[in-house]
Amino acid sequence: MKNFFDRYLYNSIALCVVLSITINIIIESVSRKSLWESLDYFINSPMTFLYNTFLIFCTYSIVYLVKRRIFVYVVVSIFWLAIGITNGIILSFRMTPFTVTDLALLESGISIIPNYLSTSEIILAVSVAILIITALILVFIFMPKHKRKIKYTKSIFGIFVLGITLWGFTNIAISQNWVSTHFGNLGYAYRDYGLPYCFMNTWLNTGISAQPDYSREKILSIFTPEELEELESIPVSSISTNDTNERKPNVVMLQMESFFDPTLLEKTKYSTDPIPNFRKLKNEYSSGFLTVPSVGAGTANTEFEVLSGMRVRFFGPGEYPYKSILKDKTCETIAYNLKRLGYGTHVIHNHRGAFYGRNNVLANLGFDTFTSLEYMNGVIKTPKNWAKDGVLKEEILTALQSTESEDLVYTISVQGHGKYPSSRIFDDPVVTVDEIGIEEDALAFEYYIQQLYEMDVFIGELVAALEQFEEDTVLVIFGDHLPSLNISANDLVNKNIYETEYIIWDNFGLSKEDKDLFAYQLSVEVLNRINIHEGILTKYHQNHSQDLDYLVNLKALQYDMLYGKGYIFDGICPYEPTDLQMGIREIKVEAVVEVGNEYYIKGTNFTPYSKISIDDRVLDTIFLGPSVLGLLEEVKPEDVYKMKVSQVEKNKEILSTSE
Repeated sequence: MKNFFDRYLYNSIALCVVLSITINIIIESVSRKSLWESLDYFINSPMTFLYNTFLIFCTYSIVYLVKRRIFVYVVVSIFWLAIGITNGIILSFRMTPFTVTDLALLESGISIIPNYLSTSEIILAVSVAILIITALILVFIFMPKHKRKIKYTKSIFGIFVLGITLWGFTNIAISQNWVSTHFGNLGYAYRDYGLPYCFMNTWLNTGISAQPDYSREKILSIFTPEELEELESIPVSSISTNDTNERKPNVVMLQMESFFDPTLLEKTKYSTDPIPNFRKLKNEYSSGFLTVPSVGAGTANTEFEVLSGMRVRFFGPGEYPYKSILKDKTCETIAYNLKRLGYGTHVIHNHRGAFYGRNNVLANLGFDTFTSLEYMNGVIKTPKNWAKDGVLKEEILTALQSTESEDLVYTISVQGHGKYPSSRIFDDPVVTVDEIGIEEDALAFEYYIQQLYEMDVFIGELVAALEQFEEDTVLVIFGDHLPSLNISANDLVNKNIYETEYIIWDNFGLSKEDKDLFAYQLSVEVLNRINIHEGILTKYHQNHSQDLDYLVNLKALQYDMLYGKGYIFDGICPYEPTDLQMGIREIKVEAVVEVGNEYYIKGTNFTPYSKISIDDRVLDTIFLGPSVLGLLEEVKPEDVYKMKVSQVEKNKEILSTSE
């Protein structure tokens, strides 16, 4: 081995070329799950393949700056192989490929690995990671160094020339349509333009770009003078209280995980209707198709579009605004707009509070409270360990009753979440699939249908409860995206994998008006139906959706509000972060009781995620019920009076602590 490298290592360009071609073929084969499809990609798109190979080649150029070239070859090769293999694994769980944004979600992703992989698969993955790290250490220690003296000036100049060449090659590739800067469909983009280019694009292409004519005059010209006068008439921070005769209805938005009408699948038949309640509501109330920004995954982006009225595709490919700009910046939402009318604003989600960073981001979206899984009792889990949606009914009613004013309650379901098992789980399913057009997913689909049926039962129970509710209420039900099954457009009656459906139900007699919408238009449509026109984007969507430059101006407004100079609100962002309260029910400590040598805390509204803490140090705790917690470790007698109760999510992050 040493003699081989001593003889051939000097010809590093040839070695990098061979490695780049080999790596590109491997990662494309893994991503496409077929060597033959990878070769077909090479034959039909040779210049795209060549461009991606050159991109990989450029990453090997750092070998010219170090003596441990073998080690660098191995590290760079493992880097690309890891991306390709990770993409292949992710595509087996969902329909959206691996992006740099997923690295920002690493903490959240790790927390749900047990929902996707078995214990043996997790052990295997960890073992492989350990072997790779060990191999890297051995390569670093034992592989020979490059013997020739490094000419840094020459090497740096060569890398600079390589960078200029890549820049020029990229411009040529874009102009010749070998690759594209616009990813209408992220999955299709990875297939058409290659994994290396697309993955790097999700890293370098983020945020919203300014348009060439961006200026104060351009932004203000989007609205008429009369509209601008209306927008300036009431500061966003001011809150009006409607008198009794002018009360508006409560607005409950129910975002259902992976929910869609399975009868839209062609060549598929069922023993009984899997969603009878949803279908009945669809026939009786306003409904239509809803075009969402993702398929198989990406709940937070559908959520963002519905809440804000902004279009996710104006951001970088695969970007989650929750994990980028919204971590530090506020944004106009339906919550902020309804707060101006005195509404209480709440989010409910039967999953981890820290998932997608919601426990921090929702304060920048105008919400008063956030009730996550950690604040719920009586939660029942699916066989794949997701919380069932039945628990949400009481949480929604509690939120509606928590204020004397009208309320906005945005609820995010989780029961229908994948990955769906490939083995039979139910011996006697309520709904059987008599014929199926996606044979490779037959058992997974059967499992999904059972979850869908239970979610539909929950919809029926919620509607029945709201029918008895004494306040006028609008309930908006919609699916966040299609399930992560191998569903193609050709499998669907509507021929669109980005379409779910929505329903606008009410208990006070709104007329039925069916129309198809985009997710960023849904909240605005609901507000329009109940005669609410608050907000910049609300007014824009309601008054300008038929304009020829509708999307162009929407992008301009999004840039101005989030990244630009804020010309539309005179340079000062009017949306202040809220003091987000975790959980609606107050968690109280009423007494610390000593029994023998053990301590117990008595109080109210404890959950299985309640932990005794001292100065933010979480102690070993046993949940004995909503009113009693037991301490399972010793504490100093003088510290007993410091004991509080913290809600701690599964990754040990403290979400809140009692006063």
